Amino acid sequence: MASSLLPDLGTGSAVAAPARVRRRWAGPLSSVPVTVVLAGVLLLLVVFVAVAPGLFTSVSPAATDPLAALQGPGSEHWLGTDQLGRDLFTRILYGARPSLLLGFGSTLISVVAGAAFGLAAALGGRVADQLLMRLADILLALPALLLALLVVTVLGSGTVNVMTAIGIAFVPGYARLVRAEAMVVRRSSYVESAVALGLPRRRIVLRHILPNALAPLLTLATVGFGTALISASGLSFLGLGPAAPSPEWGALLSAGRDFLQTAWWIGVFPGAAVTTTVIAVNVVGRHAQQRFTRRTDR
Repeated sequence: MASSLLPDLGTGSAVAAPARVRRRWAGPLSSVPVTVVLAGVLLLLVVFVAVAPGLFTSVSPAATDPLAALQGPGSEHWLGTDQLGRDLFTRILYGARPSLLLGFGSTLISVVAGAAFGLAAALGGRVADQLLMRLADILLALPALLLALLVVTVLGSGTVNVMTAIGIAFVPGYARLVRAEAMVVRRSSYVESAVALGLPRRRIVLRHILPNALAPLLTLATVGFGTALISASGLSFLGLGPAAPSPEWGALLSAGRDFLQTAWWIGVFPGAAVTTTVIAVNVVGRHAQQRFTRRTDR
C-alpha cells in the first residue's frame, strides 16, 4: 500500500529531467580544460581586485611605519613590509589597477592603430601596400621592448607615454595580421558578388571586409595583452613607468631588487603577481585562439 503512494522512479520524467539539466549545464563547460577555467577565474579575481582593492584591505598603500620596516611575512603583514614599513599585500592589491591599465591601454592602442595600418595597406592600392608593409618590416626588425624604449626616450617617462610606446611597438604585428585577413576577404566570393551588384565601396568595407578581417584580431589581442603587461612591467622596472609612490607591480619589483638578500619578499611577491597574471592571460588567450581556429577551419 505504501509503495503505491511513491512516485514512479523508473524511466519516467522524474529521472530524465535531472539528466537533461546535468547535460544542459555540463555542455558549455565540458570542452573547456580545467586549467583554462582556473585561469579565467584567476583573471576575474585580478580584475575585481583592480576595480575595488579596498574590499580586501583597510590599510592605505601609502601608510608608512618605520618601526615595522622590512618585516617578513606573518599574521600582521601577510606578505611582509617594505623598507618604509608599508604593507606589501596592500600595495600589491592596489598595484593591480595601474598594471592592468598599462597593459589594456597599450593593447588598445596597438590594436586600433594596427587595424587602421593593415586596412590601409590592404585597401589603399599597390603603392600604399608596398610602402606601409616595408615600414612594418623595418619596425618588426627591432625587438618590441627596444622599440618601446626608443619611443619612451623621445616622449619621456610616465603612464601615458609608456602606454603609447608599447602600443606603437606592437602595431606592426597586428597590422600584418589585419592586412593578410583583409586581402583574403577582399578576394572572397561574397565580396566579389557585392562589387558586381554595384554596392558602394564604403558599405562593402564596413559590412563585409572590416568585420571578417578584425575577427581573428580580437583573439590575438588577448594573448597580446599578456605580452603588453609584462613589457609595461619591464619599463616600470627600469624606472620609466608611473612615478613613485605608485604601487605598480613593475615598480614594486624594481624597489625589491636591492633587498633580495635581506628581504626577499619585497621583490618575489610582486614578481609572482606579474608572472601569475601573464600566465593566466596566455592560457585563456591560447584557448580562445585555438577555438577560433577550429571554428574557421570547419
